[in-house]
Amino acid sequence: MLASGREAEMNEVTEVLRIEGAVVQFDSVRAVDRVSAIVGRGQTLGVLGGSGCGKSSLAQAILNLVPLAAGAIHVLGRAIDRLNGDERRQYRRDVQLVFQDPQSSFNPMMSVCDIIAEPLSIQGIGDKAARQRRAVEMANAVGLPVDRIDSLPHGFSGGQRQRIALARALVLEPELLVLDEPTSALDLSVQGQILNLLLELQRQRGLSYVLISHNVAVVRHLADRVIVMYHGQVVEEGTAQEVICSPQHPYTQALLRAIPEVGGGNFLEISNSADEPVSLGGTGCRYAARCDRATPKCLDEQALLPIGGHVDRQVRCWRAGDEGVSQNIQKWN
Repeated sequence: MLASGREAEMNEVTEVLRIEGAVVQFDSVRAVDRVSAIVGRGQTLGVLGGSGCGKSSLAQAILNLVPLAAGAIHVLGRAIDRLNGDERRQYRRDVQLVFQDPQSSFNPMMSVCDIIAEPLSIQGIGDKAARQRRAVEMANAVGLPVDRIDSLPHGFSGGQRQRIALARALVLEPELLVLDEPTSALDLSVQGQILNLLLELQRQRGLSYVLISHNVAVVRHLADRVIVMYHGQVVEEGTAQEVICSPQHPYTQALLRAIPEVGGGNFLEISNSADEPVSLGGTGCRYAARCDRATPKCLDEQALLPIGGHVDRQVRCWRAGDEGVSQNIQKWN
């Protein structure tokens, strides 16, 4: 449990996560290129894009699992690459990850109770009896059948296993959850249950989320703000309503047009593969090589540009707002 003094301190924090020009580089490839974003208390940032766009690399950077080549990431006002031993230990409590496939992150020989309580054991919090009581409390909070908490995880459904993963992530009372495709392995009906649970937990606990997804319906359901990534760049950002209902960048429009129907299925993949034509060495828009609206200017230096003078609504496109370029995606209105 958090000490009362720390609870008071955290309650005063309104900015949980700040990403400032983050660059993640593997050898000569920039997986994340100068990404910036802010997540306030109780808010959700959706990170939307196809496979290979840099979403998972950004998540790893937030979790301090890969180093930044440039830029900075601050969680609760602290630069995560400058934490000392005690601060790093606290950081591991403040930021938790919910995996896409929870079953692969469970020890199959551990009971659900022990799985949920394991973070407490690692952090040296409480004795065994106290940890078990806390595990039961968290199982109740996420809607797990408490009478089965001593069972092994393989006997639970996919939706129940995701609830186990949520209970484990919440047992340390974190401030920020990184949700890595949290519903992609679930049936549509179960997806809705988990999404509603996430919203309820957020409302009750003031949690902040970073939602990594390529499912537009899930992002629209959970996110307050959205950044759309392509080949490591943010090509568009704004509120979920603005980005999904009135996309301005040609890549965002392509993603939304590719969705076969409203209802939440994954969109038809827009390739981000390394062999497609794209300028990775320059500073222009990386979508320009396959964009039918591109001009030579698009390959030059280009930052996110405000739309209508609003800095909280930006797009990496010189032609955003031109007649015939902006689109309303009617099926999301």
